[in-house]
Amino acid sequence: MNFQQNKNTQPRTEMQIFNNWDVVAKGWYIACSSEELPRNQPKSLEVCGQQIVIFRGEDGKVRALDAYCPHLGTDLGIGQVDGNLIRCYFHHWAFDGEGNCQDIPCQSSIPEKARLQSYATEEKYGMIWVYPDATAPEGVAEFDELKGKTVIAVRDRPFERTCHHHICMMNGIDAQHLQTVHKVNINMNLTLQENESGSLIDFTLTGEFPNTTRRERLARIFLGRNYAYSMRYQNACLGLLTTMKNVKFVPPLHMIYAYIPLEPGKIKVQNIYVAARRPGIFGWVVTYLLLLGTKMLYLFLKGEDGKIYDNIRYNPNALLSIDRPLVEYMKYVERLTPSVWSKIRVEGE
Repeated sequence: MNFQQNKNTQPRTEMQIFNNWDVVAKGWYIACSSEELPRNQPKSLEVCGQQIVIFRGEDGKVRALDAYCPHLGTDLGIGQVDGNLIRCYFHHWAFDGEGNCQDIPCQSSIPEKARLQSYATEEKYGMIWVYPDATAPEGVAEFDELKGKTVIAVRDRPFERTCHHHICMMNGIDAQHLQTVHKVNINMNLTLQENESGSLIDFTLTGEFPNTTRRERLARIFLGRNYAYSMRYQNACLGLLTTMKNVKFVPPLHMIYAYIPLEPGKIKVQNIYVAARRPGIFGWVVTYLLLLGTKMLYLFLKGEDGKIYDNIRYNPNALLSIDRPLVEYMKYVERLTPSVWSKIRVEGE
C-alpha cells in the first residue's frame, strides 16, 4: 500500500487516534487460541508490535508479561513455568503474573528494577485475549442475546487486510454500501448507544424491505417486512455483529471480528461465529446449522468487501448525511485511550 500522497490534490484528514498506525488503543487483542497454550509451556509472541510472553500456571490461569527478562534481556518464552511463576532460562530469575521478581537463585535480595510490565488476560470464545495494561476495566464484550447462556464459538481461518483496522470495522455501519456493493436496497435508520466508560458503542440499523424486485419480495416473505442488525464495537479493535434481528423463522446470527495490527499497512482479522448451545441431539444440529449459516452469510459478503479494503486510502473529506454512522464512529475512536504499546504519546496523555 502506498502511503505517500500529494496533499494539494489528495488532502487527508489527520486525527490523533483514528487510522493512526502509531497508536494502539487500550482494548482486548487476541494472542492465540486456547489450545495453543498448554500448562507448563510458555509462549513468546508479538501482539500489536509488542513482544510478550504468556503462560498457563499450575492453577490453569493465563498470565502475560513483557517477554524480555529485565536482568539481561533473555526471552522468557524459552524459560519454564514453575508453579504459577515463569523462570528465565538464562539465570533462573522467577517472575509472578504481576511482573514481580520472586526469586534470584544466587542471592536473597531482589533489585527494585527486577520487574516486568504485566497485562490482563481473559479466555473467551476459545481464544486468549490480552489487554495492554495490568488491569482491564471490563471483560471481552458479549452479545446481549447470549448473556448468561452457554455458547459455542467456532473460529474461521484468519486473513490479512492492507488497511488500518479502524477502516475495516466501519464496513458494517456503512449504510450506503449495502445498496451500491451488496444490492440490498434498504434505507436504514440509525440508533446509537454508548456505555458510561466510552469503550463500547452500539450501532443499530433498521429499515423496511422494498417490494419491487423478486429478491426483495422473497426477503419480505422469509424474513419479514422489517430488517435490523447491530454492530457492537469495543475499543475499536473488537466488533460484534448481530444479524437477522426480529425476523421470521430465523434466530439472530452472531459473529465476532477481532483485529490485530501486524505492521503499518497490514492487519490480521480473526472471525469467530457464536451461537447458544441448545440441549439434545436436535439442539446440537440446530446450533451448528446456525453457525454454518453465519459463516455462509459472511463468505457471501467477504469477497466484495475485501476488494474495497485492500484498495483504499481512507480520506473522509466529502461526507454525506447518510454517512452519519461513520462520523459517529470516528468521534468514538478519537475518545479512546492510547496504551503503553503506542509508539507515540497522544496530546493530553
